[in-house]
Amino acid sequence: MKKAVFLLVLFIGNMTWANSVVWGPTGHRVVGEIAEQYLSGRARRKIDKLLHGESLAVVANHGDDIKSDNRFRKYGAWHYVNIPPGKRYGEEAVSEYGDLVTGIEKCIEIIKDKNAPEEDRAFYLKLLIHFIGDLHQPLHVGRAEDKGGNDIQVRWFNDGTNLHSVWDSKMINHYRMSYTEIAGSYPGMSRKEVKKLQEGNLLDWVGESRKLAGEVYASAEIGEKLGYRYMYDHFGTVKAQLQKGGLRLAKVLNEIFG
Repeated sequence: MKKAVFLLVLFIGNMTWANSVVWGPTGHRVVGEIAEQYLSGRARRKIDKLLHGESLAVVANHGDDIKSDNRFRKYGAWHYVNIPPGKRYGEEAVSEYGDLVTGIEKCIEIIKDKNAPEEDRAFYLKLLIHFIGDLHQPLHVGRAEDKGGNDIQVRWFNDGTNLHSVWDSKMINHYRMSYTEIAGSYPGMSRKEVKKLQEGNLLDWVGESRKLAGEVYASAEIGEKLGYRYMYDHFGTVKAQLQKGGLRLAKVLNEIFG
């Protein structure tokens, strides 16, 4: 009986983690909006046809929107990846439910499959746009034991919340700018600067986010009250990650469709 209760609690905890939201609607739209600016002409035309004219920003939250529909429950584990301390991705068996890395790889595989139904390719394109955004929220390459910071309770000004939520949406919402305003607030970059931020592959980006997650965990203590100073110290990192997410999403889409 005790074992059954423990397994039930573990299952509920894992589903809570699977159903957590990343970046929030504004953050995901920023990633989509930035990516749109760096698409090749060929990729833009093919994506426009597949999405029937909807922008990357408009569909960027589809991966979260479908969570309320039990038909899409299997995609819950694709929003994050947990890597044990001292290990690199791939050194341990992947969950039977998949993870953020296998989810992105599967999306790319189906989008590239010209024999796949157009409806399926469009669906997985929307998921890919979302998951590349997820990858750049550091706590989605966080620790399994605290569900990517969801179990680390803190205060945001006078409201109770958790560390994941602070990085997901609290700082972005406190900035009080629309996704188009945030996407348009970055300084211009040379082609060389863009390529520099786009360097690496999927596993390189996983490692980068994982390292950053360690810094995020060290940035706050359980129960700590976070506010203006925390925003001052860390919102630059949030903006940098949103920008990287957008530029790297553009790189992936250009490789698929270009």
